[in-house]
Amino acid sequence: MLTHVNDEGRPGMVGVGEKAVTLRVARARSVVRLPLSAAEHFRGGELYMKKGPVFQTAIVAGTMAAKRTWDLIPFCHPVALEACRISIDLSRDGRVTIDCEVSVHHRTGVEMEALTGASVAALTVYDMCKALSHEIAIEETMLLEKRGGASDYRRPDPQEEETRDER
Repeated sequence: MLTHVNDEGRPGMVGVGEKAVTLRVARARSVVRLPLSAAEHFRGGELYMKKGPVFQTAIVAGTMAAKRTWDLIPFCHPVALEACRISIDLSRDGRVTIDCEVSVHHRTGVEMEALTGASVAALTVYDMCKALSHEIAIEETMLLEKRGGASDYRRPDPQEEETRDER
């Protein structure tokens, strides 16, 4: 059963007032694929475009978005995040991996905040690099982990599996 739909089929926000306050943590990832011609511009460090430093700007944008998820997704509860960490790595093949981890002591999970932070950081990389190529693609966005609340979840890390497969 969908939690945001009542017995009459009408959408609505889930009531969390009776839930216990616990530490809630979520980690999400977005992957941006840069064509090698665009990725070459990053060799040797951070890429600065006319709009500013690409990865640093993406981290700020992703953090701002995670904090405002409830403004973007209709049935998300307002959550005052206690932490938001975004890391961005560029592989040799042009893959930009953006991880966003958020945490809060609250009655509701923060999966959507982590997913929103990673997604907006990816969109920011795209926006800032689109002058280099229109072949840039945001390939995937996924929840990697959530802790706290009724159940925990952990997806096997796709990059760790790739590393094991290469051995």
